Order: sequence, then structure tokens, then C-alpha cells
Amino acid sequence: MNTAERLRRRERPASRRRGGLFVDHPLRWGFIVTLGVLLALMLASALVALQGVVLSVFVAAFVALGLDPLIRWFQRRGMSRGTAIVTVILIFVAVVIGVIWLVVPPVVNQAAVFIKTMPAEVHHLVDSGWFERYDDSTNGVLSSIVEWIGGVLTDPDTWAAIGGGALQFGAALLDGISTSVFVVVLSIYFIATLDTTKRACYTLVAASHRERVESLAERIMLSVGKYLSGMVVLAFFNAVWSTILLSLVGVRYALFIGVLAFFITLIPLIGTVITTVIMTIVALFVSPVAGLIVLIAMLVYMQVEAYVLTPKVMGKAVQVPGTIVLISALAGGTLLGLLGALVAIPISAGILLIIREVVIPKQARS
Repeated sequence: MNTAERLRRRERPASRRRGGLFVDHPLRWGFIVTLGVLLALMLASALVALQGVVLSVFVAAFVALGLDPLIRWFQRRGMSRGTAIVTVILIFVAVVIGVIWLVVPPVVNQAAVFIKTMPAEVHHLVDSGWFERYDDSTNGVLSSIVEWIGGVLTDPDTWAAIGGGALQFGAALLDGISTSVFVVVLSIYFIATLDTTKRACYTLVAASHRERVESLAERIMLSVGKYLSGMVVLAFFNAVWSTILLSLVGVRYALFIGVLAFFITLIPLIGTVITTVIMTIVALFVSPVAGLIVLIAMLVYMQVEAYVLTPKVMGKAVQVPGTIVLISALAGGTLLGLLGALVAIPISAGILLIIREVVIPKQARS
């Protein structure tokens, strides 16, 4: 036997040992891989089946994070943490009860009037003399746009699409009520136990990395809380201004449009633009002067919001480039509708913070 043959025989067992499970037990390897794939599919199926519950938990968690800056604000003014939590919970419950008692009934009535009268309003607008003159100058394009918008606004699927199914708008009324009650109760629980929950999660991290993870997590959650609470405050300002403005120009369903503006304004960057377009078109049903007044007033409000309200309310809560804001809002809106568009920005900010302070320094050291 020559030297080359002895070397080949000597190396063969070593290669079999290196192959391990792949060479000696291919059936066992295939069985384990198949079990892993089946387990992953089962977990994915369970997550899809429980998506309503999971989504409700996420909504409650984001409500708690959004109210945490208010708790800290009370603490900075001398309240203890416990007293501040109880105060914020009472305010939250009072707001929920007030919305259900004072806002929901008139909004529902105005929404019914809006959907019922919109086709007649569109036809009346198209048949008006001033509209016909402008429509003739555009070869009928203007009337086509108005009729399309009227059809979209009166289509029930439009309102379901705005939520993207996030809170099961198309579900039965009982399911909607039970989901809302579950979210409110869970939000109260998360608000009361936020610090305890965070400390429990930090204990799961290795002690050598715990301080670093806790610092990053606190900064991310603080940024998320400031962003969410800031967006809600800005949306509230927009809704109040929209309701008052439309009421002054004589729009019959001003409160309904104002509530709609609240939710649409939560969409980053383009929410106010969308509400301005909708409000101008609705005001045109009253008169061209009303539409012009609403357009000018909303353009002025957009400047005030951009240069006065947003810097004061948002501060430096989220530092994300504009392109990433648009991409994140589009991706989040596609996946979870309005809720996804709202939470996508702070999530992106958290990811950028981790990349900037963990990944990049690690790459620089390697």
C-alpha cells in the first residue's frame, strides 16, 4: 500500500466524524429538521389565529408607553410615582367615559347623515353653475374627480380600510365592544405595572450586559412614549381646529369630519394634507367661498403646526430621516393600517438607535 492510499484511509474516519449527524444519521437529521419546520408553522398559525389578542396587547402597551411621559411630568412637579400613576389612570378612564358619552352619539348620527346625503350633495355640486364653468375648462376632469371622491367617502369599505382591520372595524358589534373593553382594562394594568414589568424583563438579561440593555431600552421606550403622546396631542389640536372651522362655514357634519381628521392626522407627514383635501372638498358642498376659506385656513394651520406646535409638542422625541419616516409609515400602514403607520416611526427610531450605538461601534472595533 502506497503512502497516498494510507493517507486517504486515515482521513476518511475524520471526515465522517466531522460530518457527524449529516453523514452517520441522515434520517435523524431529516426528522429533526422536519420537526423544526412543523413547529415553526404551528407557531405561525397560532400567531395568526391569535392576531386579535396580540394586536390588543400591543395597543395597550403603546397606550401605556404614550401615557408614561404624563406620569413623569406629574412626578417632576412633586407627585410620587404611585400618586402620579393613579392620577393618570383616573384621567384616562375619564377621557374614555367622556368620549363614549359625549362624542360617540353625535358622531354616529352625523356619520349616518353624511353617508346618506353625500350622493345628493355630489350631484348638487356638479349641477351648480360655478362648478360647471370650471369643469368645462378641464374637459370634465373636475366632475370625475368629485364623483369619485364622493363614491369613496360613501363606500363602507373605505372606513374599514382606514383602520386596515387593526381594531376589527368590520367585526360584529359585540366583538368590537369586548375588544375595546379588553384594551382599556389591559392599558390600565400596563400603566400601573410598567416599572415592575420592565425590571422583570431586565433580569432576564445577563448581568454583564444588563446595564447597557437597560439604558438602550429606557431611551427607546421614552422616545416611543414621547412620540405617541405628541402625535395624539397634535391630532387633537387638528381635530378641534377642523371642527370649529367647518362649523363656522356651515358644514352640517363638522364633528364627524373633525373626529375623522383626528385619526387621519395620526398618519405621519401626510395626515394633515389628507385632512385638508377632504375638508376643502366637503366645504365646497356648501359654497365655493366656504371651500376657499377652509383651504386657506388649513394652509395657515399647517404652517403653524409645522413651525410652532410640532417643535414644542414633539421636541426631540424621535430623530428619524424623512425618507425612513415615509417608508416606515407606508410599511406599517400596509401591515396594520392606521395603527401600523402610527407605531412604525418610533419602532424605526429604536432600530436606528441600536444600529448607531451598538452595531456601528462593534463594527468599528472589529
